Amino acid sequence: MLQGFVRMALAVTVVVLAVMPDTVVTAIARSFGAAEACPPRDTRVTTPYPITGYWVIPRPDRCVTQRLVEAVHGVGGDTLITFGARILPAEVDGVGRVTGELAGDFAGCVENGKPCYRAALEAAPGRTVRQVYTYVTTERFGDAVLRCPGLDRRIESGGRTYYRLMLGGSCDSGGHDLLLIATDGDGVGNLLAEAAAYGMRVFPGLPVPPKDAVKPWLPDLSHLPALNELTARVLADYRQRYGSSPALGGLYQSFELAMRDRADDDPIIALYAAQHQVVAATMPGTTIMVSPFWDARRGRGFPVEQVGKGFADIAATRAGAPMAIAVQDGRGVGKVPVYGADEVDAPVGPRLAPMVGEVTHRQAYHGSTRDYVAEAARQVEPGVELWVNVEVFEPTQVAGECGRANPFPLRGRAAKPRVDEQVAAVGRNATKIIAYGWDPFLTCRSDLATPSLSDDLAASGRQPIVADARWTDAGVTVEGYHLGGGELRFTYRQRGGGTRTVTAAPQRHTAVTGAVPAGLETAWAPFAAPDLDPERPWVSITLQNATGAYAFDAARP
Repeated sequence: MLQGFVRMALAVTVVVLAVMPDTVVTAIARSFGAAEACPPRDTRVTTPYPITGYWVIPRPDRCVTQRLVEAVHGVGGDTLITFGARILPAEVDGVGRVTGELAGDFAGCVENGKPCYRAALEAAPGRTVRQVYTYVTTERFGDAVLRCPGLDRRIESGGRTYYRLMLGGSCDSGGHDLLLIATDGDGVGNLLAEAAAYGMRVFPGLPVPPKDAVKPWLPDLSHLPALNELTARVLADYRQRYGSSPALGGLYQSFELAMRDRADDDPIIALYAAQHQVVAATMPGTTIMVSPFWDARRGRGFPVEQVGKGFADIAATRAGAPMAIAVQDGRGVGKVPVYGADEVDAPVGPRLAPMVGEVTHRQAYHGSTRDYVAEAARQVEPGVELWVNVEVFEPTQVAGECGRANPFPLRGRAAKPRVDEQVAAVGRNATKIIAYGWDPFLTCRSDLATPSLSDDLAASGRQPIVADARWTDAGVTVEGYHLGGGELRFTYRQRGGGTRTVTAAPQRHTAVTGAVPAGLETAWAPFAAPDLDPERPWVSITLQNATGAYAFDAARP
């Protein structure tokens, strides 16, 4: 799910412009090629929602970047994550021009009238070029990537910036690989600059290896030496240019894997171990973020019991560096459902039925998001944090619904009440909640009259969310977000039949401290149910205040 977006930035910007209010469109449009400065920054957090980080697409235009960062910051975001670009083996024709799908990106790579490949050969007479690689990215690099004088070059040509790098272990090697890099601007640099102004952090994506030709969900480890040298050069450049910036929060490992029991010779684990060793050596103390997924579908996925082994395998690749494991919750792709403990035998919802059929949760899945997150939380060790990456989209689109049309597969727009349920399922079991991804899922609109998901967060992000309930002899401690004010309603079935509702004002309203998602709090209320039906020991807890209501079903022990 997390690949194929680096080349989408301009297209997504156009789509976003098409669905934003006229005032926003005007402000953003002025920034394209305009001489005037960007508008003043608005650093207020207007609606602090529990999701505090998002994947974003870097933009080459600084004013567009400012608007993006400001929008994320306004709903409580403090973290931005980008995808890494993919290094790809390439071919050249008889005159030295790159051929194939990326030919257009490198057509302008010309040095003194010669294609960059030919210029590289002339700069290193008598040396062998083993392999040509290409790398199309959304960032500019400094001199730290140019290690070999006379061999490595930055080229400005046709309005683009190119780099040619000789990768060979040392500058005196008789044979080397040639890496050609093309960029249209410094989107990553813009993100870091704007993030610093808003007090936010950026996790740029590490370079990504080529896919295995036969099993494209795996990396081709034959290209690992070139990948590692590119990674070392990029990180040396980051250290030189951004090392003192508080906005550089860490690095994101873009290649995905499932958090499950894996073979000892698993190639993705081998990739992680090798590349993370480069990170630890080049930028000691830098946090490495990974975002694995899990699949709870019976017959295709794996049970909760495999989470522990998968977590440990990933954590073991960190080479002593701090690590954040941000597990994808699986709801957006339909691989893991969100449901309460009393809903295990309820039918799956209509947005999940196309993925698993018209069956119950128990028939379709090994467990719920809450089950898998809780199991992962039990595996946390020193030096590793558990984050949860909630998928803010639907597995498929329905008629008239916006979402993602490219790259395939299509994804639909999530509704805020369902995202609230995903947040609630995390509870206190993670340090941080992030989401995939801001564009297009938070910004798309089905039509101009329909608000986007980010609009919904801004309008109703302070509504209560009940994540958990803990019982005592005297009452109930409710855990969640925006719990202040209003009343708690407890509804349950009585022994012998009938339903009863008891109301109480929430008391002892306090913030939860420690390694928990931002904004988590508790409230206590007196409650007893001596006449609770033991055959149906569920209590529906609804918190109602001036901003809205949220219901949570809990079992009375």
